[in-house]
Amino acid sequence: MAAPPVFYLIPGLGADERVFQFLRLPSEVHVLKWLAPETPAEPLPHYAARLAEAVPPGQPCWLVGVSFGGVLAQEVARLRPLARVVLISSFAGPRELPWLGRVARATRLYRLLPPQLLPKLPALASWFFGVKTTRDRQLLTQILRDTDSNFTRWAIARLLQWPGRPEVPAIRIHGTDDRLLPHGAAHSQYVLPGGHLIIISRAAEISRILTMLTTN
Repeated sequence: MAAPPVFYLIPGLGADERVFQFLRLPSEVHVLKWLAPETPAEPLPHYAARLAEAVPPGQPCWLVGVSFGGVLAQEVARLRPLARVVLISSFAGPRELPWLGRVARATRLYRLLPPQLLPKLPALASWFFGVKTTRDRQLLTQILRDTDSNFTRWAIARLLQWPGRPEVPAIRIHGTDDRLLPHGAAHSQYVLPGGHLIIISRAAEISRILTMLTTN
């Protein structure tokens, strides 16, 4: 009899286990918590290797990454060949970045943006992340307030300079109205109504999809 699936969940940039609180999965679940970068320029593969230490090398599992967490899921999967990857509200390479992200990547203007900006502009943050309910707005506000600015600065730089990992296959779930990564829906097997935070607003549907994937 096959062992039940093990899930390793990786939250988005600056987020934590709170974004997964509405998921209902059928078996063992672990949230990979963000580590502090060793240096302001720690390479993403090196960071992923440290994050991967929480995933046993010989264990079949599912790496489920949200947004920037999806980038890390793809990097970790290179080191854990028995892992299968699910991307939620994420992307697989720089060609999927919106035009503003591509400009920032080419010019490195992101270095001039204060990472504390969005927490101070809750209405703008809600629009970008596509949150509509009071519950989701309050959760987003709390997460943004708790985000470490040094980690955010490091993560934005790594995300925008990431070359992609086309050799890593992934199952993708994306929102129809994702303003942060609008091109993701065209590359996804599962498209759900909503914005960038469908992991919260569409948790029930995502739970069903993940459960279905592990039983096929």
